[in-house]
Amino acid sequence: MVHIVQTPPCQTGLLSGFPSNGNIKAKLVKNTDETVKLKNNLGLLNGVAIIIGIIIGSGIFVSPKGVIQNTGSVGLALVVWILCGVLSLVGALCYAELGTLIPRSGGDYAYIHEAFGPLPAFLYLWCANVVFVPSTNAIMALTFANYVIQPFFPNCDTPETGVKLLAAAVICFLTFLNCYNVKWATKLQSVMLVFKIAALGIVIIAGLAKLGMGQTKHFDNAFEGSTNDISLIGLSFYSGIYSFAGWNYLNFVTEELKSPYKNLPRAIGISLPIVILVYVFANLAYFTVLTSNDILASNAVAVTFADKLFGKYLSWLMPVLVAGCTFGGLSVHIFTSARLCFVGARQGHFPTCLALIRVTNLSPVTALIFLGALSLVMLNTSDVFVLINYSSFVESFFVLISVLGLLRLRYTRPKAFRPIKVWIGLPVLFLAVCVFLVITPIFATPKVVGMAVGIILTGIPIYFGTIYWENKPMWFQKSIRALTIWIQKLFLSVEDEGDRLN
Repeated sequence: MVHIVQTPPCQTGLLSGFPSNGNIKAKLVKNTDETVKLKNNLGLLNGVAIIIGIIIGSGIFVSPKGVIQNTGSVGLALVVWILCGVLSLVGALCYAELGTLIPRSGGDYAYIHEAFGPLPAFLYLWCANVVFVPSTNAIMALTFANYVIQPFFPNCDTPETGVKLLAAAVICFLTFLNCYNVKWATKLQSVMLVFKIAALGIVIIAGLAKLGMGQTKHFDNAFEGSTNDISLIGLSFYSGIYSFAGWNYLNFVTEELKSPYKNLPRAIGISLPIVILVYVFANLAYFTVLTSNDILASNAVAVTFADKLFGKYLSWLMPVLVAGCTFGGLSVHIFTSARLCFVGARQGHFPTCLALIRVTNLSPVTALIFLGALSLVMLNTSDVFVLINYSSFVESFFVLISVLGLLRLRYTRPKAFRPIKVWIGLPVLFLAVCVFLVITPIFATPKVVGMAVGIILTGIPIYFGTIYWENKPMWFQKSIRALTIWIQKLFLSVEDEGDRLN
């Protein structure tokens, strides 16, 4: 049974922008009153599954091409992979401190808000939902489609339209699944881990077996041809870091994690070393069987690997397994990233209709549908490496801001409760690397960086025009309120009553 209550008109200062006066709230009534909010039913194993599930997605099957393309040599490519793994681990440790200091869902959004205030937090939210969340969804979906379709076109290029249509279909299906049943979505993540283990297990075991049999010719003069261009090295890090993307996504769902003070750092400590080892061995295996030119000529590296190693009889197995990996990774990404959009709307930085929860399954339906639609728009770009460079630049910039916020909070709140407190040298080192990753691509791809910066800056007038401005016209407030009520009726959803940021 659901009671719908209309609160009296109110204003909430800087955060009163999108939500209209008279927001609609609700309580879910069973035997006693219980507020409607996300439930903390994710345990340690769920946390590990989320991190591994989202990291081991499309990246390891796409990014080897981007890394070798920019480094120019096998040796430097392997060095970049190792450094990307170490960097991700350092960043994850920093985020473990932030996540236990500020145990709120939303990840970077919550941390930037606490450290620097609402405007920088809104800019992160804006860029996350406009650029790197839908871009990452599109990249994963396109990778899935490429691996599914490529075996049907062994001697020619895959049809671009078919790839995009299949990618769109999988985004729609997984968005629906997350809307319909949260438990089914989390169970799917666990099932898809089998595909990830099987696909990478085959690559690693087969490649290392060849290496053990003495096939080392591809490692002769491993650093020959290495680039000296620092900006290209920066771009190679973008491709590598994209493969590790997701180490901070468990922070997006902190409120749904049981005992976050314990399980957040434990999940990070278990997941990241496993992923680093798997990625390094997978790249060793690739380079054992394939030449640099083979990797550069392939849009599906693992399929090319299987074709060369197993021939026509077993080569079909790899596309199936990799498709399962990317399918599962996309499902996890849709599940976690929707919580970021949801938390921002709950805080008042996005329309109230995006902070609604369906009463039958406590799923943030409108946030899921909104991001699903934006992901479909991103499919218009067929070059996944352009999407990777866009999303990696913007994400690196805001990760830099989050870690800078960690240092600021150390100064402004020295006595705050910190269950995890990392050595100060780690965030300083991570901050320096983030500065390098933000600056170097300016010289290699100024157009991409310029457009990314432009997207960030477009958030400023939107913030002042819709959030900072308190006395908005009555027609604007009535329109937002009418839209919210219509969506509530359409999806049988109510406004979340979880904790807001200060």
